[in-house]
Amino acid sequence: MRSRALAAALLTAILMLGAMPARAVLPDEIMADPAKEARARELSKELRCMVCQNQSIDDSEAPLARDLRLLVRERISAGDSDRQVIDFLVARYGEFVLLKPRLNEHTLVLWLTPPLLLGGFALWRLGRRKGNSTAAGVDSGPGLTSDERARLERLLAAESAPDKPL
Repeated sequence: MRSRALAAALLTAILMLGAMPARAVLPDEIMADPAKEARARELSKELRCMVCQNQSIDDSEAPLARDLRLLVRERISAGDSDRQVIDFLVARYGEFVLLKPRLNEHTLVLWLTPPLLLGGFALWRLGRRKGNSTAAGVDSGPGLTSDERARLERLLAAESAPDKPL
C-alpha cells in the first residue's frame, strides 16, 4: 500500500514538473542586476522568435532567439530605455519581430480586418435570419390586407360551423 502512495506522489511530481512552462533563458544569459534582468525578461516576452514565429524569444530555444535575448540584454546594459530597445529591434528586423504589432499606417489592415470581418459576418447572418423568417411564413409585415382578412374570416366561420351529417 505504501509503495502505491509513493508511486502516486512521484507521478504527481513528474506531471507537475511537466506542466510548468519551460523557460529558454540560460543561466549564462541572466544579468547580475535583478531590475535589469526583469526588464530584459519583460521585453523578451514581447518579441517574436523569428524561427518559431508564434513564440516569444523568452520561451524559444532557437539559436536566433538566444541571440536576440543577448542583444536585448546588451542594449539594456548600454543604458537604452525599453522603448529604445524595441525601436532598435524593429529597425533591424521589422514590425514582425513584435508579438503585438503597433497600430500605425502599416499595420492598420492587421488591426481592422478582424472587427470588420466579424461585423460583416454578423450582418450577413442577421440578413439571412430575416430572410429565412419571412420565407418560413413568419409575419414580419404591418398586418393583413383587407382581402386576406376576409378570407381568414370565411375560413374561421367554415371551421366553426357544425359538421353536417352525411
